[in-house]
Amino acid sequence: MDDNETTTHVPMPTSRTGRIAYLNDRLRCRLKGGQLAVTRGILDLCGGAYAPKIVERVQAFDDFSADNDPYCERDFGAFDFLGHQINWRIDYYDLDMRYQSADPADPAITIRLLTIMLAAEY
Repeated sequence: MDDNETTTHVPMPTSRTGRIAYLNDRLRCRLKGGQLAVTRGILDLCGGAYAPKIVERVQAFDDFSADNDPYCERDFGAFDFLGHQINWRIDYYDLDMRYQSADPADPAITIRLLTIMLAAEY
């Protein structure tokens, strides 16, 4: 990531938690800085026709609270979509995507994976 790039026209925070939240928002809101996975359950909804709308809802998600974001990292959310409970989460992997990242606040050693799924698949 370019050091000058920002998510909301502010520089990347200096605190560890702030950097993780910033990088998570960058992936979730702009689909930059990681990979996106959509589960079979999401793709099976109406032959995949709803998948783009669900991704848009994840990108717009801003209902973070102490219940769903206790560490203030903005790495999980849930919402209802046409009667289906949708969950999304961000996981942190090493560059080989074999193990958890040693430091999710460091984009040089971390690959983020945003997974969107039906709650029943969680």
